[in-house]
Amino acid sequence: MTFVVTDACIKCKFMDCVEVCPVDCFYEGENMLVIDPEVCIDCGVCEPECPPEAIKPDTEPGLEKWLSLNAEYSKAWPNITQKGTPPADAKEWDGVEGKFEAHFSPNPGTGS
Repeated sequence: MTFVVTDACIKCKFMDCVEVCPVDCFYEGENMLVIDPEVCIDCGVCEPECPPEAIKPDTEPGLEKWLSLNAEYSKAWPNITQKGTPPADAKEWDGVEGKFEAHFSPNPGTGS
């Protein structure tokens, strides 16, 4: 098992999860984070820290797409080990549906 970041993170990117991760398995894209499933130790401390509840165990049904996306982009995006500043409008995007199709960006983040 591993944990994955889902589309609830898109345009929210609060990064509270990064601060508690003991193995630095978060990677930053332009408008979301992902978890490297090969580095994640399945401790689960990140899950309750995520305000939009974007982090889920990969054992939940229907998360295969997110496991694949997290694995792919954790190889392309910079590792992030400290909480950065979330977007100014992050709270406005919390709970918005359909963010992946409309707003996902494959571009890397700043690695802040």
